[in-house]
Amino acid sequence: MGTSVQVTPLCGVYSENPLCYLLSIDGFNFLMDCGWNDLFDPNLLQPLSRVATKIDAILLSHPDILHLGALPYAMKQFGLSAPVYSTEPVYRLGLLTMYDHYLSRKQVSDFDLYSLDDVDAAFQNVTRLKYSQNYHLSDKGEGIVIAPHVAGHLLGGTVWKITKDGEDVVYAVDFNHRKERQLNGTVLESFVRPAVLITDAYNALNNQLYKRQRDQEFIDTILKALTADGNVLLPVDTAGRALEIILILEQYWAQQHLSFPIFFLTNVSTSTIDYVKSFLEWMSDSIAKSFEHTRDNAFLLKHVSLIINKNELEKLTDVPKVVLASMASLEVGFSHDIFVELATDTKNLVLFTEKGQFGTLARMLQVDPPPKAVKVNMSKRVPLVGDELKAYEEEQSRIKKEALKASLSKEEELRASHVSDANVADPMVIDANSSHISSSAGSRFGGFGGHLDILIDGFIAPSTSVAPMFPFFENKAEWDDYGEVINPDNYIIKEEDMDQASMLGTGGGLDGKLDEGSAHLLLDSTPSKIVSNEMTVQVKCALTYMDFEGRSDGRSLKSILAHVAPLKLVLVHGSAEATEHLKMHCMKHVCPHVYAPQIEETIDVTSDLCAYKVQLSERLMSNVLFKKLGEYEISWVDAEIGKTNDMLTLLPLTSKPPTHKSVLVGDLKLADLKQFLANKGVQVEFAGGALRCGEYVTLRKVSDSVQKGGPGGAQQIVIEGPLCEEYYKIREHLYSQFYLL
Repeated sequence: MGTSVQVTPLCGVYSENPLCYLLSIDGFNFLMDCGWNDLFDPNLLQPLSRVATKIDAILLSHPDILHLGALPYAMKQFGLSAPVYSTEPVYRLGLLTMYDHYLSRKQVSDFDLYSLDDVDAAFQNVTRLKYSQNYHLSDKGEGIVIAPHVAGHLLGGTVWKITKDGEDVVYAVDFNHRKERQLNGTVLESFVRPAVLITDAYNALNNQLYKRQRDQEFIDTILKALTADGNVLLPVDTAGRALEIILILEQYWAQQHLSFPIFFLTNVSTSTIDYVKSFLEWMSDSIAKSFEHTRDNAFLLKHVSLIINKNELEKLTDVPKVVLASMASLEVGFSHDIFVELATDTKNLVLFTEKGQFGTLARMLQVDPPPKAVKVNMSKRVPLVGDELKAYEEEQSRIKKEALKASLSKEEELRASHVSDANVADPMVIDANSSHISSSAGSRFGGFGGHLDILIDGFIAPSTSVAPMFPFFENKAEWDDYGEVINPDNYIIKEEDMDQASMLGTGGGLDGKLDEGSAHLLLDSTPSKIVSNEMTVQVKCALTYMDFEGRSDGRSLKSILAHVAPLKLVLVHGSAEATEHLKMHCMKHVCPHVYAPQIEETIDVTSDLCAYKVQLSERLMSNVLFKKLGEYEISWVDAEIGKTNDMLTLLPLTSKPPTHKSVLVGDLKLADLKQFLANKGVQVEFAGGALRCGEYVTLRKVSDSVQKGGPGGAQQIVIEGPLCEEYYKIREHLYSQFYLL
């Protein structure tokens, strides 16, 4: 039978909601992403809560809120405790994203869905993998191999390939085939005929401008506002697509020698860029080569200033400037406050570079036509004063007294239980009532007159005892020939201690998680409260949306799916219209088995192929002749199936093996063949996509659409020309490049 595969969407189908899917492979449960949205609606996570304890592994694909935002909450509230796998950038930047969201919420509300400790706990045991690294699971997942590959959407973004018994299940959401300044395009097209492909329909109905045209319009729009003495606000994410936009602005400002200031404003902006500077190997080839040759790091920013406090913008109130501020949804954070300040001036511009999440202020402003007035909630945290401060201190004092009273009461109960247990368990206990020792005498023995029940005959302590003999604990040290044995672990600075120390530092360096202002917010113990007021903002500024989301558009998506040609296709994450449109297209042009399940609907996408595990007997292997093919050795095996200890086994044939046709094994590149023939003295050149050999013979590589990805191979080499001596000579050279079985 084939590998059993079931897919159950938990969130993010027939909508643009966060991504979260349950993938079961032979009973091993993967959680593919664990996203939330900027509204932090717990109702979205109800399906996840029902299966959280059954999860065996969590695979994260991108470092943004839509792909990993619910991870701390789910681990805290739902008992989600499975190991997490991601790339290094997804781990580091995802951690900063969660910190930024928490701090933005904490500044304007009593946010208690998760804490920074919950974030640390969720990310502390993440296993980080490199691109194309095959990681073999163990125990329940024995035989399953996972490998991350380039997605091209965000830094470290991943297309996951999961392999079991030779069958591939590919999870590819939010991928981008275009090569950009920061990232290379996805490698999804290199996968051919996977058993199951899970992908999204998010952009199925959208077509994009050419990259050069889009970038020029982006710059022109910004400069138009700046030259008119206006300010430009770009609501961006914490550490995702904002990096590409920063590189675009940095490069253009350097080329044109512009003096308009640019600011990148988040709670963790300096830490974000410091981390990104160390991730050059995860970026595009051009960035890596530039650093290799000139040691020029693309994120050594000269025109973009990193700030963590909005007050720094007030020093330049009269200067036209560009501000990239989080959050992209405009619900909370610096972008929310700056929008309220800029919205009333017609000279200003709010430029959206991604589609706002459904139900957010950003999405409301992106409708056509945009609203002329919007209601916003302005909140801030202020210290308590006067009667409120006095009432708060009295309440805290009352709580401390109650805690102390409860602690003393618990201690008395513990003492009483010691007396009761000791008296009942052993008649040899020295009781204070029957003893001739007075309390004053007891006080002479160290003042322990109230604990005369601690001497127990036989030196057997009751289970509830703390110090049954005396309240003294002997520190026994081990000794060897050189003295006392030293444990090196006692002198090692633990990683969490280093993180805490760096968090409190002012540099926000590579090992830090928070910047100075953010750390100050957390460490400030001054009693405070949230003051909120709803206000109506007249929207007079210009509002523009340009697609910088970094996802493949509908035309490219259809082309890629046709090239990959999966045996079965599962569509998730996209509006109902986009999902149905792509489903109908794929059923007609990609594969007949296309699924678009609803929330909590389990679909079985088990392969129709019959795969069995067999073992090779020693008698068979002793007669097999291998031929080396690159790093591998291959051979024909003629055998018959038998059983050994309830295991299918290949045994030698009892009769004469049948004859078989010769097979050429290998992959030949025409460019390599051209060089080989030239070395043999053959006059050879490329002409019209074919290889012209000598005067009469032509070699052409053609695709076999019927056998695409199948057992016969996807391509054939055709020899064209008259049957002459030159023809047979070229054919002999061609055959010599293959392995004959």
